[in-house]
Amino acid sequence: MAVPWEEYFRLALQEKMPEKIPEQNVDPLPPVLRLLEKRRELVDADRALQAQKEVCQTMMAARKQRWEQLEQKERELKGSFARFDKFLQDTEARRGRALRRAAEERLQASRREAEALRLRAQLEELRRERARLQRRLERLEPCARLLGQVLEQLPEFQEVPELVARFDGLADMQAALRLAERRRRAELEEARARLQRLRDAGQDELLAQGQRRAQLLERLEAARERTLRWESKWIQIQNTAAEKTLLLGRTRMAALNLFQLVRQHKRQPPALAVEDTEGQLEQVKLFILDLSAMLANLRQAEPTPASQP
Repeated sequence: MAVPWEEYFRLALQEKMPEKIPEQNVDPLPPVLRLLEKRRELVDADRALQAQKEVCQTMMAARKQRWEQLEQKERELKGSFARFDKFLQDTEARRGRALRRAAEERLQASRREAEALRLRAQLEELRRERARLQRRLERLEPCARLLGQVLEQLPEFQEVPELVARFDGLADMQAALRLAERRRRAELEEARARLQRLRDAGQDELLAQGQRRAQLLERLEAARERTLRWESKWIQIQNTAAEKTLLLGRTRMAALNLFQLVRQHKRQPPALAVEDTEGQLEQVKLFILDLSAMLANLRQAEPTPASQP
């Protein structure tokens, strides 16, 4: 924190002023002389303060100038740093562009080298093709002479290409006929295969039908056996039913006869229908019970025989 100028001058004045002399060591002076002495001391102090103030101002001006110089140098250094940074950036950019150009040139060089290799290979291939065609030409030269002789014998052909075109047409026709023949053979083979598959399927179907027929015959025989068993059981049931019916008829006739005998004994007309066998048996039962009760009463009423002497 900066010290105020008044405080600074006051402290400096106190340092310049002489220390107080003990009263016992100072001779008493008149007040006027003492006042003059004090004024002189104040003037000296003011001069000293003024001198120190000028020195301080000079020092402050020097320091201000020094600060301005330092700020100027700082600005210059900042400018130098900025220029150096820009220089480094420009240098890095130029270096990057140079590296990219070098990479592109290397890539182009490799491409040109690859293209040159491809062209050399293509040239070598063309040379081999030329040599092959030359050998073929030498090999076909007798054929050309033969075709010339054939043209002399065939006046309908004027040039060799016409003869070759006719031959190519015949060859194409022969190839088409062979292809058609192969197709017909393939279709025939396919038809034979389908026929064989149909025969196999028919044979399998016949076998399956035979198996189903055998199964149906077995089921028919089993059904016939079951029918015979049920018919025999039905006949047995009918015979048993006939016997039961005959027995029932006899039983009903016997019950009716007993009922009629009971009615005759009681001398009462029949009050029940002929088909009411249960009612008839009930009446017979009641009659038998009454008769049994009467017989029991008679036995009780008979005297006991006397004992022999």
